[in-house]
Amino acid sequence: MSEMELQLRGYRLTLAEMTYHRPDFPALLQEYVWQELDLAPGYPVLRKFLDFYQRNLDGKLHSVQVATRNFVRPAATRWVTLPLILN
Repeated sequence: MSEMELQLRGYRLTLAEMTYHRPDFPALLQEYVWQELDLAPGYPVLRKFLDFYQRNLDGKLHSVQVATRNFVRPAATRWVTLPLILN
């Protein structure tokens, strides 16, 4: 499915900032930023990635922050009055 078709089906641009413990130095934290189209509020694509992360990678997750933005929405019209300049 194309990105436009996904957006028409309700998918939104989703950004996740993951903070995790470094496997070699657990007292240190590192961040990873993930971005994908996903379906709010369940976020199945993000959950699939987080499940993969926890199964296959060594760094234990500390926290995950999520932000979304819906780009497909009704158009908004705004009228603006401009001064007329005649020569």
